[in-house]
Amino acid sequence: MEFTEWIRGRTDEQLRALVSARPELITPVPAHLEGLASRAGSPSAIARVLDRLDRFTLAVVETLAVQDGPTPRKRLRELVGAALTGDGAESGAKGGPGDAAEPALSAALDRLFELALVYGPDDALDLGPGVRKVLEDPAGLGPRATDAFRHHAPEQLDEMADDVAPGTKGSGKERLAAALAAPAALVESVSPEARGALDQLAWGPPTGRVPNARREVSVASARSPIEELLARGLLAATGEESVTLPREVGLYLRGGRVHRGLLALPPPLEGTARDRKLADRTAAGQAFSFVRAVEELCERWSVEPPGVLRTGGLGVRDLKRTASELDLPEWVAALVVEVAHAAGLIAAGGGVDGEWLPTSGYDLWRVRATADRWVTLAATWLHMDRVPGLVGDRSAGARQERASAATPTSGEAGATIKRSSAGARQERAGAATPASGEAGATIKHGSAGARQDKAGEAAVKRGDERDRPLNALHTDLRRSSAPGVRAATLGVLAAAPGLAPSRDSVLERLAWEQPRRRGPLREQLTEFALREAEQVGVTGLGALSAHGRALLDGGDPAGVLAPLLPEPVDHVLLQADLTAVAPGPLTSEVNRWMTLTADVESKGGATVYRFSESSIRRALDAGHGGEELVSMLARHSATPVPQALSYLVTDVARRHGRIRVGTASAYIRCDDPALLDQITADRRSAALRLRRLAPTVIASRSSRAALVDSLRAMGYAPVAESLDGDVIISQLDSRRTEGPAPARTVASPNGLDPGVAVAAVRALRAGDAAHLARREPVDAPGGQIPRGPATATISALQEAIKQGVRVWIGYLDSQGNATSRILEPARMEGGYLTAYDETRAAVHRFALHRITGVAGL
Repeated sequence: MEFTEWIRGRTDEQLRALVSARPELITPVPAHLEGLASRAGSPSAIARVLDRLDRFTLAVVETLAVQDGPTPRKRLRELVGAALTGDGAESGAKGGPGDAAEPALSAALDRLFELALVYGPDDALDLGPGVRKVLEDPAGLGPRATDAFRHHAPEQLDEMADDVAPGTKGSGKERLAAALAAPAALVESVSPEARGALDQLAWGPPTGRVPNARREVSVASARSPIEELLARGLLAATGEESVTLPREVGLYLRGGRVHRGLLALPPPLEGTARDRKLADRTAAGQAFSFVRAVEELCERWSVEPPGVLRTGGLGVRDLKRTASELDLPEWVAALVVEVAHAAGLIAAGGGVDGEWLPTSGYDLWRVRATADRWVTLAATWLHMDRVPGLVGDRSAGARQERASAATPTSGEAGATIKRSSAGARQERAGAATPASGEAGATIKHGSAGARQDKAGEAAVKRGDERDRPLNALHTDLRRSSAPGVRAATLGVLAAAPGLAPSRDSVLERLAWEQPRRRGPLREQLTEFALREAEQVGVTGLGALSAHGRALLDGGDPAGVLAPLLPEPVDHVLLQADLTAVAPGPLTSEVNRWMTLTADVESKGGATVYRFSESSIRRALDAGHGGEELVSMLARHSATPVPQALSYLVTDVARRHGRIRVGTASAYIRCDDPALLDQITADRRSAALRLRRLAPTVIASRSSRAALVDSLRAMGYAPVAESLDGDVIISQLDSRRTEGPAPARTVASPNGLDPGVAVAAVRALRAGDAAHLARREPVDAPGGQIPRGPATATISALQEAIKQGVRVWIGYLDSQGNATSRILEPARMEGGYLTAYDETRAAVHRFALHRITGVAGL
C-alpha cells in the first residue's frame, strides 16, 4: 500500500489526531493530502516527531528500521519481546517473549499509526517514507554490507570475495554481502583478540577509528587482529581512519536481538513521600514570597534603578546589591529579575544610557489579587526561553560543548565500554565509544567521536576568548529548549502525586521518555527546573502542588491557590524603640507605605521595620506631610503611636523644608537669617562656594541636587523648589519606563486548538477532492496546425469565449516551434488570452501574436 493512499484512507478523526500531534504539518496547510503525506516524510518533520517518542516506542521504530522491508506484526512482537527486561518480561516468560510485549507493543503501534510513522496492515507493517534515512545507526547497528562497502574499489571487493566466498558467482560486492548475511563461519575463524574487538562494537556505536583503515590486506597476509577483521569484511573502512561494523555482523553478535534491554514501562520514580496538604501549604507560602519579592524588586528599582550595560543586561554589582536588598541568594535574585522581565514588569528605559525600570504593566499587575499575580509569574517562568540558572556561569555554552565532546575510550583488548548503570540508559545514543590499537585489538571511537573532538577543540578556543560570566537580563541566556524541559520535568513530578522524586530518578525517567533529547545541557536545565519550581512555588517540599498541577494542565491555578495563601493584614505593631512589627503579610498598599516610611530590618514570620530620620525624610520628600505621617501611623497600628516616634516625625517635619534650594546655578533661601549665618560660618560649606545675596538668600555655583545633598550631609533638612518657588515633590516611587511592556507568547497547554485541526482537515479533504478531480492531459488532433489571419483569429477567440466552447489553436513557443493546443478560452485582455489548456491540464496565458490560427472542434 502506498503511503499517500494510506493517508488518504484515514478517517477525519484520525487526521485530526495526526495534525494535532504534529502541528508543523499544517504550517501552512497543504493544498491536498498528497502534500500532507509529502510533508510528513520530510527529514525535519520526522526528526521532530522522533524526538517526542519514549524509549520503548522508539525501539519499535528502530526494530522496523533494521528489517529489510515490511514486517509482520507477529515477527515484530517476537523481536521486541526478546529484548524486554523487568517484571513484564518475567511475567510473560511462560507464554514466550512475544506475549509479554503485546500490551506495550499495541500501545506503541497505536501511537505510531497516529503519528504516521508506521503504516500498513498487520501482516506488512512498514515505516513511513524517509524515517529510515533520518535514523542514524538505529539501535546502535551499522549500515548493511552493501552500503558499508560502497567506498571500496570493485577490484578490492573482488579480492575480498575470493577470500571469504571462493567459487561463488556475481560481483564482488554481491558475493561479499551474501557471505556476510550468514557470518557465523567468518566470525568463528578469527582470533580471540579480534573477537574481543568485535564485541566492543556489537551493542553500538558501530563506528570506530583505526590507523590506515583502507590498507589492502588478505586473509593470508593479516598480521594483527584488526587486519583479520578487515580482510574478512567483518569491519568496513568508511574513511582513511574510520571503520564500521556491518549490520549483519552486529545482529549475529547480538544473537539476533535488536536491543540489549528494553523497559516496556517507564522506570519507577524514587524519592521521599510527602503529605499533600503540607506540600500544598509550603508551595503556597513560597508562591506568596515570590510574588512579594517581585513586587519589592519593582518598588526598589523605581526609586534606584540600576543601569543597563553597554552589552545589555544587568551588572554583577547591581545583582549583588539587589540580592542583598531582597535578602535572597544571588541565584534566587536572578530568578526574580528574569521572571519579572519576561512578564513585562520591568524593561530598559530612562534615557540615553538606559536604566532598568518598572513598566506601566507593573501598575496593572500590582493591583490584582495575589493568586492572579502568581499565575502570571508562574506561567511566565514555565514558558519563557530564558535560563536564570546560567547567570554568573562562565562561557556556559562552550563548557557544555566540551562536556558533550568528552568521549571516554576503553583501554586494550580486555577493556569494556563505559555505560550508564541505569537500565533506561543502556541504549544511550552517543555513549562512550571504545578505543583500539593494532596490537591489543582495541578500536578508538569512531567518526562521530572525531567530530565531537573537533567540536570540543573549537569550544575550548571559544571558551578562552569568551571566558566571562553571563549577566542577568542578557540575551545570551536564551535557550530554545528551556520551556520544553520545564514542562517535561513538571510532567514527571505530576506522574507521582505526593512524591518528591530524587534528581537521579527524574533524570532517568526523562531519559526514558525522551531518549533522543539528551546531553549535559539538558540535564543542567532539568536541575534548574527542579530548584526554580520550588522557589517560584510550583512545588512544595519537592512534590508538585495542587496549584502547580492546575497550572500545568491548563486549569484554574488561581482558584486552587487563593484559599492556601496567608490572609494579608492591614496593621503593624509600633514599638518604643522606633521599630514596627508586621504580624503577617501586609496588604499591598500598607506594604508600599511602610517600605517608603521605614527601612526593613529583618524578615521572617514577622517583618521588622525601623524608623529613622532618613526614612522619615524619604517619605516627606515623596510629598507626605508630618501630620499625615502621624495620622497614617495611628490608623495602621494596633498599638498607640510611641512618643519617641511621634517626636521623631514632628522634629524632622519641622526642619524639613525650612531651607529652600533653587538654581542660581543654585541658591539657598530661608526666612531665618540666623540659620543662613550658621551655614556660611560652617567650614564644611567652603566647597559649595556660597555667596550671600540678601539676608535671606545665599547663592551657590553648585547644582541644585549637589547643594541639597551637601546640606543634608551637614545635618540640615532642605527641600528643592522650582523657579516659581514651589516645592518640588520628587515622587521617586513612581518612575516608569516610557516604552511598552515586551510581548510574551505563551504556548497553549493543550497543543493545537481543536477548531484549527477541524478546519485544517476540512480544507485538506476539499483540496484533495479537487486534486483528484483534475482533468488529465489530452492529445491534440492530428493534421495541419490551424493558420489564419490575425483578425479572424481574434474574432474566433472572442466568439469562443462568448459561446463557452473549446477551440483548436496553433501556437508558437518561445523557440519559435509550432505546437498544437486544445483550449477553453476564458478571457482576452492586454494582448493575452487566458484559457484552460487541455493538452497540458493547466491554466495558461497565451500571447495573441503567437497564435497562428483557430479551428473549431
